[in-house]
Amino acid sequence: MKTLALISFLCLASPAFGQGTVTSQTAPPPKTTQEQAPPSAAKIDPQKEAAIHKLFEIQGTRKAMEQVISGMSENMKPTLAKMLPPGDYQEKLISLFFEKFQSKLKVDDLVALSIPVYDKYFSKEDVDGLIQFYQTPVGKKVLSVLPQVLIESQTSAMHMGEEIGRQSMMEVLAEHPDIEKALEEAGARKN
Repeated sequence: MKTLALISFLCLASPAFGQGTVTSQTAPPPKTTQEQAPPSAAKIDPQKEAAIHKLFEIQGTRKAMEQVISGMSENMKPTLAKMLPPGDYQEKLISLFFEKFQSKLKVDDLVALSIPVYDKYFSKEDVDGLIQFYQTPVGKKVLSVLPQVLIESQTSAMHMGEEIGRQSMMEVLAEHPDIEKALEEAGARKN
């Protein structure tokens, strides 16, 4: 059961990790982002795409994505450790997992995935306006603090979710003693 919870955690823990499925080692490897069709079947106007790339450059999108991924990984380590059975192996497994995970999660792939999304929601004029904004003092400040704001917000939300989850489980078990008893019996059988 902990393995299933671990797999669910890794697949659903954060939007930045995206959605995915776990495959066996005998399954063929999933296609890389470059091999997948973009979310939008329509071709992006080259001038608009160039403007989006310029916006990403001004925003420091690449660096911000790297910081968010790194911060998210650090914030997720304690939760992952709680999900694994105790043992001396934990630190090494978690470290090797995040090393492998981050080696597969390429910022270029994330940038490529973002371009059709920006194309979908922003007009060329919107992108040009954002470029202008991010060159102002307040725009530059937004860019400098946004990665940390996202990391801290995500950490706070994760802690809040854990606490609400714990409280909800305690309330459900208190309201349904038959389920609580069945859970205790199942735990006793497992040990």
